[in-house]
Amino acid sequence: MTEKTGGQQYFTADPTAEHDYQQFDFELLGQRLHFQTDAGVFSKKTIDFGTRVMLSAAAEQEYVAGKILDLGCGYGPVGNAVAKAWGREVDMVDVNDRALELAKGNCDRNGVASLTHVFQSSIYDNVVDRYALILVNPPIRAGKKVVTAMLQEATKHLVAGGAIVAVLQKKQGAPSAQKNLEAVFDDVSVIGKKKGYFVLMAKHPKEG
Repeated sequence: MTEKTGGQQYFTADPTAEHDYQQFDFELLGQRLHFQTDAGVFSKKTIDFGTRVMLSAAAEQEYVAGKILDLGCGYGPVGNAVAKAWGREVDMVDVNDRALELAKGNCDRNGVASLTHVFQSSIYDNVVDRYALILVNPPIRAGKKVVTAMLQEATKHLVAGGAIVAVLQKKQGAPSAQKNLEAVFDDVSVIGKKKGYFVLMAKHPKEG
């Protein structure tokens, strides 16, 4: 993620940018989905390429049973797509209150409200469950500390055999992100590459 929104970062809790509602349809994981977006959120005009690459690569993997966490959900493309296509329960969290309201509305529009739980959390602060899969397209402009926490603290929020899948551009830190994952996970691999985007998957937290 690399986008600013109206002079203000989309990863703040309460964006003050003037509203600019937009709507569009987009196909993800074979599902035609409808989204409403607004100023003050990431990638408001279409689904960003990194998210598309991540979902495509993630769909080729197998996961243990359990809920999924959409970390930094924005207006909800990942959570909506996964709930609709896979029929799994999805928790969707973000620090941005405006994005969360949009995400809730989009879950209703796409008929997945019964499978999704949308709530505010700065990284994992309000996350208490453990998940079969955590999906994240980190906000690079939030800084290395935030991105590293999103990746490494996943170890505390995965069920046995669970995995985190993340997408980053090579020029914006994919190699260092892979090293950060390798510091806390035994099994780290690149499961997708496209146009400079790397999709990383990590499983089996190291003991100790």
